[in-house]
Amino acid sequence: MDIIEKLKNIRKEAEKELKEISKISDLLEFKSKYLNKKTGKITEILKLLPELAVDMKRIVGKEANMLKKDIEAEVKKIEKALSSKKDLVFYDITLPGTYVSKGYKNIILKVLEDCKSIFSNVGFDIVEGPQVETDYYNFEALNIPEDHPARDMHDTFYVSEHILLRTHTSPVQIRVMEKQKPPIAMISPGPCYRSDTPDATHSPVFHQIEGLYVDKNVSFADLKGILTYFFQSFFSKDVKLRFRPSFFPFTEPSTEVDISCIFCGGKGCNVCKHTGWIEVAGAGMVDPEVFKYVDYDTEIYSGYAFGMGVERITMLKYQINDIRLFFENNLNFLNQF
Repeated sequence: MDIIEKLKNIRKEAEKELKEISKISDLLEFKSKYLNKKTGKITEILKLLPELAVDMKRIVGKEANMLKKDIEAEVKKIEKALSSKKDLVFYDITLPGTYVSKGYKNIILKVLEDCKSIFSNVGFDIVEGPQVETDYYNFEALNIPEDHPARDMHDTFYVSEHILLRTHTSPVQIRVMEKQKPPIAMISPGPCYRSDTPDATHSPVFHQIEGLYVDKNVSFADLKGILTYFFQSFFSKDVKLRFRPSFFPFTEPSTEVDISCIFCGGKGCNVCKHTGWIEVAGAGMVDPEVFKYVDYDTEIYSGYAFGMGVERITMLKYQINDIRLFFENNLNFLNQF
């Protein structure tokens, strides 16, 4: 078969295949088959030109180029048709719409922000610190030496012998006092870790807000005032506070803080175990021993400190009965808030 005849057959074959193209992938395959610069059928014909006589070269070259232009023109038409088809979107207005869920802040983050706002309104700074702490900041500088029995309550996760995941946010207070002289008014919110077995009221991961106020002539009355302000702002103005003697290594005197039961109004119910009171925080006057670690003159300065679990007060405010719900990523639970 001579070359001219071969070109005629390629044209017939291409015209037939062009009529059968219905999608972009077919068109791409067609272009590769006929117009590819290395392996296309027209390219194979043009590669034969150097072997032909001069007169034949002119005839074959002209026919091959005409065929190429004709195919390229048809390809462009089909491309345009297929592109316009692709842009058409048909909607069935009888079908229900697609629901796009709206994102919300986790309830713990919301409560943290509420607490920060309450304390910021009365001049407390918000300070955060490292979650991986040294033994010194987590225990030693807070008057909890290595052999102190209080460490049993802070059983935690150790990275190495003297590096651990913090058990409370009080180490931030030491870091601030090292760098700053009084007056200091701050809270340190954030996650903490203890190797507790998870149950309805315990979790190995939880959040705390610890507060510190240091200045001249700070008294226990100031501590009672700030905690009364906070809990009445957070829960209700009708909430009453009760302070019970307790022990913490870094405060002296120390106290447990109770609020009147927000469910029964102090009358007694199952939540408050019929006492009318619910424990919500620990607090006290900063122990002078702690001030020695930061070189504060205990003859001049005094201060108070307090701490509370964020999950604890959230559970009370929103009537949640299991701390594990905060960490299970159950959207049915989280979307309630």
